[in-house]
Amino acid sequence: MKVLWTKFAMASLRDIYIFYKEKASIAVAKRIRDEVLTSSDQLAHQALSGQIEGSLEDLKESHRYILRGQYKIIYKIVSGKVYITDVFDTRQDPEKIKTRNE
Repeated sequence: MKVLWTKFAMASLRDIYIFYKEKASIAVAKRIRDEVLTSSDQLAHQALSGQIEGSLEDLKESHRYILRGQYKIIYKIVSGKVYITDVFDTRQDPEKIKTRNE
């Protein structure tokens, strides 16, 4: 399956990169970004490998997620393609996932 990133998900990943670039270092920011991007590659071959994202079940879009460190890579499968819709820091309030994905 083809894996596509939404603009929102890319913006989330960019924000994570900028945060770590400013608070830690460019090397740390690149490592985290690259780990998230590499983790999303598994979805091309194992799209159903992620767990159901319970916080988004009411949207009825069958959102799933995989974890990479403290980040949830949230995605859904539509017409044989995997759409990554968000990269969410699990240290945040889980209710925030709903407002970010509505």
